[in-house]
Amino acid sequence: MPAAPADRPMHAVRIWLTIIAGLIAVMVLVGGATRLTESGLSIVEWKPITGTLPPLSVEQWTQAFDAYKTIPQYRELNAGMSLAEFKTIFWWEWSHRLLGRVIGIAFLLPFLWFIARGQLGSELKRRLWIIFGLGALQGAVGWWMVASGLSQRLEVSQVRLATHLVLALLIFAAIVWTLRQLTPRPKLAAPLRLRFTAMVLLGLTFVQLYAGALVAGLRAGRIYNTWPEIDGALIPSAERLWFEQPWWKNLFDNQLTVQFDHRMLAYALWALAIVHAIDAWRARAAAGGALALAVAITGQAALGVVTLLHAVPIGLGLAHQAMAILVLTLAVLQLAQFAVAEPARRAAGLGLGQPAQS
Repeated sequence: MPAAPADRPMHAVRIWLTIIAGLIAVMVLVGGATRLTESGLSIVEWKPITGTLPPLSVEQWTQAFDAYKTIPQYRELNAGMSLAEFKTIFWWEWSHRLLGRVIGIAFLLPFLWFIARGQLGSELKRRLWIIFGLGALQGAVGWWMVASGLSQRLEVSQVRLATHLVLALLIFAAIVWTLRQLTPRPKLAAPLRLRFTAMVLLGLTFVQLYAGALVAGLRAGRIYNTWPEIDGALIPSAERLWFEQPWWKNLFDNQLTVQFDHRMLAYALWALAIVHAIDAWRARAAAGGALALAVAITGQAALGVVTLLHAVPIGLGLAHQAMAILVLTLAVLQLAQFAVAEPARRAAGLGLGQPAQS
């Protein structure tokens, strides 16, 4: 249905934000492919401007390859790699960085244009400036992550990798939430407990995303490839789970503990999603969204098991990551359904119903 005349300016804003959200989802998947192909350390310098162009001559390719040869990953894992093989991993990392630059431009230029046209309310402008700031921070976090693998490690820090991924998905979730707030909707009457469980589901989803990134960073999914048992038992021995000192290091560095935590979080998330769906159905409030979320989490858990049993091939690994983005999207939309209807003043702050100004 075409947008009403008074809603056309905000309709354009919604299209723009939808495109940005889609680009971020694509970038997360490209980042996943970069990690799965061990390509993330192929570019050892951070050049925000000049790095936009790839090597354009044999001499430039040789210089880039020689720079890669100076880091431990090449010496320990890829010694003897040909220039053609290096180009393969280089293109993954270069594409990932280029897409980040494209997203920044695609966000900033239309944003400034909408501000100049007076199409954004004060609250919406503040919110979008914060999102833009998080995007700028994400670039710095990305280099902070890469830098961790340039001197002593053979790969990037799993903690920095998880931070990088979760920040990207936080930005994605903020845009999805904003899009939902910009969509006119009636107030939804629902029990407070449904909003609470929806909040817990979203929070637990972010914790699970962080745990999954730790698993990926430690390559733990390629080590313990049995299910439902792990390391020969449903619950591994305490000696195996907590042998590192201090104890909390196991939560980030112990491959067994990290994967076990990821599994337990998956079970908890699935159980809570089922309970939430049943409660929403009985209360006849946002039941469709609750059911969609429960189905997506169920599918994601099943896909995770299949991916694990096959030792994380690239195709299944990326499918698992794509499903995680879908689960996050549905969790955000489900909570947004329970948000209090916008009062007139706040609606004006978002720019809802405002005509374009020349």
